[in-house]
Amino acid sequence: MYFPISWLVVATAVTLFLASSQALNIIVNNDDGFAAANIREFYRLLKAAGHNAWIVAPVVDNSGQGGRAVFTSSPVLTQPSQFGIIPAGAPSFGTDPIDSHIWYYNGTPAACTFFALDYVVPNFWNGTKVDLLVAGPNFGNNLGPFLYTLSGTQGATYAAVERDIPAIAFSAANSGLRSYKEINQTTPSGSPDPATIAAQLSVDLVNQLAKNTKGRERILPFGYGIDVNYPFITSLINQTCVSPPFIQTRMTGDGATVDYAAFNASTQLFTYRNITPRGVNTCINGDCSLPGETRIVNGGCQSSVTVFTIDYDAPTCRGSKHVRPLLRPLVKYARRPHRRTRSASRGEEEFLLD
Repeated sequence: MYFPISWLVVATAVTLFLASSQALNIIVNNDDGFAAANIREFYRLLKAAGHNAWIVAPVVDNSGQGGRAVFTSSPVLTQPSQFGIIPAGAPSFGTDPIDSHIWYYNGTPAACTFFALDYVVPNFWNGTKVDLLVAGPNFGNNLGPFLYTLSGTQGATYAAVERDIPAIAFSAANSGLRSYKEINQTTPSGSPDPATIAAQLSVDLVNQLAKNTKGRERILPFGYGIDVNYPFITSLINQTCVSPPFIQTRMTGDGATVDYAAFNASTQLFTYRNITPRGVNTCINGDCSLPGETRIVNGGCQSSVTVFTIDYDAPTCRGSKHVRPLLRPLVKYARRPHRRTRSASRGEEEFLLD
């Protein structure tokens, strides 16, 4: 097979990089399923880069589940797994027949995150701690705040962040879920398959974090995660977009969309369509000078990297100062005292009421 020399250089640099930096213990999850092309390539390249990576992902496609943690009610699979790898009647959780570090679970992506943290890690990691959870790369982008709540890829990620585990969600514009057995070894452009490119880009970002946080206890602060989206990779056609640079972004703004219910008078059915209202494009918290991830990814061959936190309530900006008085006098305004009170020292937190 032939790949451009730049990809050979990248692969060599990755090997040299990990030899002199911190390898991470990584859970690899997604919502497309444990045998999807993107997650398997990501897993393969993480291991090739020297990381201790384990897949723990849904047994079948669980797209669009958001952060719902749904656990199976059956101890066995009632239908075959994705691509028929695991037969019906097999246990509802287990490992791939050819790799004991690839686990499946019959649950939603968030449930798989919890299954990984509360079953796989304590029983099979021999006391090793989790440094990072990564999800994806998803087949299809997850851009903006609306899809942050809707995406199973995102749900697996912020479930981990809420459990004190640094996490990154990766999504790619190339859609069309396919098996890892369908990854192209050669392409018309001479560049790798889009699944391989998205996986290598994701490994590059993980390696960057590992390099810059070497020796630290955590690679991200508590409550923080990262959302990454890739543009459409063109390697199956040409080399127009095979190496999209990373750009720091935010979720809101610049064309972020949300659904509306579109009625078809002929079929008498509703379906969703996208609109771009102000509610999902108003910058309230954070750095409003950053471009929105929707514009960056849809506007050309660029990848968006958005830092997010799960603490998105109680804003202190101008709008909040307008809203709070509207609740008075029915709702009191409580503030933590600057000094702990006597009862607080006994574990009973007290607040000052205005």
